[in-house]
Amino acid sequence: MTKVLLWLVVAAQVALVTAGLVLETLAVPDFSLPDAAGSAASILTFPAVGVFILSRRPGHLIGWLFCLANLGWAVNNCAGSYARYALVSSPGSLPAGGLAVWLYTWPGSVSVALFVFLGLLFPDGTLLTRRWRYVAWSVVGWSVIAVLASAFAPGLVDDTIGFSVDNPLGIVGPAGKVLEPIAGLTQLLAIPLFAVAALCLILRQLRATGQERLQLKWFTSSVALVVAMYVVQAAIFVRYGSPAAFPDWARFYYALSIRSDVLIPIAAGIAILRYRLYDIDVIINRTLVYGLLSVTLVALYFGGIVLLQRLFVVLTGQQSTLAVVASTLAIAALFNPLRRRIQGFVDRRFYRRKYDASKTLEAFSAKLRDATDLESLSGDLKAVVGETMQPAHVSLWLRPDPSLKTTEGPE
Repeated sequence: MTKVLLWLVVAAQVALVTAGLVLETLAVPDFSLPDAAGSAASILTFPAVGVFILSRRPGHLIGWLFCLANLGWAVNNCAGSYARYALVSSPGSLPAGGLAVWLYTWPGSVSVALFVFLGLLFPDGTLLTRRWRYVAWSVVGWSVIAVLASAFAPGLVDDTIGFSVDNPLGIVGPAGKVLEPIAGLTQLLAIPLFAVAALCLILRQLRATGQERLQLKWFTSSVALVVAMYVVQAAIFVRYGSPAAFPDWARFYYALSIRSDVLIPIAAGIAILRYRLYDIDVIINRTLVYGLLSVTLVALYFGGIVLLQRLFVVLTGQQSTLAVVASTLAIAALFNPLRRRIQGFVDRRFYRRKYDASKTLEAFSAKLRDATDLESLSGDLKAVVGETMQPAHVSLWLRPDPSLKTTEGPE
C-alpha cells in the first residue's frame, strides 16, 4: 500500500507538470521551451530524489518529504496554466476555469510548510530537541491558517500571470474582511519560518559529529548557495526593475538562479545515501580558495591596467596596450604565490584542525630526519597520530629485523 501511494504521488506530479507545459504552450504565444523545461525539472527533481531515497531507505521520513514537497507547486503550476488558457487565451474552450483559479490560490502554502519541515528534520527525520516540537506545531498551524485564508479570502486572484478573476469561493461580508489581511500576513510570516528552519540547521551543524556532520555539510552548503543566488537575484531586480529591462547577463543569471533549487534535493540525496561524503570538504575548500583567488586576480588585473594607463598618460601623453600586456604577465606570475597564500589563509580560518595537523606533521618530519632513538621516536609517532587523527586508541607494532636474529650452532 505504501508503494502504491508513493507512485501515485509521483505520477500525479509528472501528470500535473506535463499538463501544465501543454497548456502553457497553448496559452502563451512567445512560449519558451527552455524556461518551461527548467521549471519542470525544478519541480520533478524533488520527487525523483525522494523515490531514490525511499528505494534505498524504505520509510525514511525525509524521502517522503521530498516526494510531497513540490506537490502543491505542481498543482499551482498546472492550475495557473489551465486558468490562463481557459479564461484569457481561449475563453470558454475548457470547463471549470474558476475552479482552476481557486486551485491556484492555496496549494503553495502546503509546499512552503513541507520545505520548512525539511529544514527542521534533516537529516534523520527527527527534531533537534523536544522543545522544537512547539516550532513544528507552529508550522502546522501556520499552514492550516494560510490555506484557509488564501482559499477563501475575497478579491482578485493574483493577476500577474495573465488573468484577473475574483476568487470564486471567496467569502464576502465580515468574515471575508478578516480573511483578506490574514492571507497577506501569512505570506509575510513564511520568511521567519524559513529563518527558523535555517537556524535549526545551523544548530544541528554545530552539535553534529561524524557522519551526521558530513550529511549536514552537503545540505547546508546547497541551501546557502541557493539563498545567495536568490539574494543576488533580488539585487538585480532592485537595480533593473523587471526582467524585461535586464541586460543579457542578468537574464542568463535570472534563468539560472530560479532553477538553482534543484541543488537542494541532489545534495540531500547524496548526503543521506552516504555517497562520497568526504568530498564535501574538498568542494567547500576549493570554492573558498578559488573564489577568493578569482576576485583578487580580477581586482589586481583591472587595477593594474588603470594605474599603468595613467602612468603612460603622464609619461607619454597617451594610453598604451603595454598596460594590458604588463597586467596579464603580472597576473600569470602572481597566480601560484597568491593561491598558496589564500589556501593558507582559508586553512587557518576555516580548517584550523587540518592546518594544525599539517604543521604537526611538518615538524615531525623534520625531527624524523635526525632521530636515532627508536623508543623516543615511537612515543613521538604515537603523539603525532593522536594529535592529528584523534583516534580512540593508538598502538604501535614494530616488525623485528630478521638480520638481527642470532642462531645457535653446534659447539
